[in-house]
Amino acid sequence: PRLDYKLEFYDALLEYVKKILEKGRSVIIMGDFNTARTEIDLANPKENENTSGFLKVERDKMEEYFAAGFTDAFRLFVKDGGHYTWWSNRANSRKRNIGWRIDYFFVDEGFIPYVKNAFIMQDIEGSDHCPVGIEVDI
Repeated sequence: PRLDYKLEFYDALLEYVKKILEKGRSVIIMGDFNTARTEIDLANPKENENTSGFLKVERDKMEEYFAAGFTDAFRLFVKDGGHYTWWSNRANSRKRNIGWRIDYFFVDEGFIPYVKNAFIMQDIEGSDHCPVGIEVDI
């Protein structure tokens, strides 16, 4: 039931932001999506193909955002793997950097020129997640 709720939320959010885009406005979507989008967004993709957060149905649903004209702001600047925003509290996962990138900033195509940087602050602790950010010039 939680997976169905998550997928319904993804649909509802996308429909909402599409209406904003149709009005000629730009959109930044940010938050914890609890889904690693691609194999480079988690340390062990093959082992997690059947784990919530990396299920094909979740990743396919996220791709609908990209089909609608959104871009992952972090991937504008960083193309390689090993950059995560969440680590399990088990087995020293954070110290070993065995994590997942599940926190995102998505921007619409028209807003890309205003994004000057996107970053993950892995050194900031206090949660199983770390802060993420973007720098914009508007």
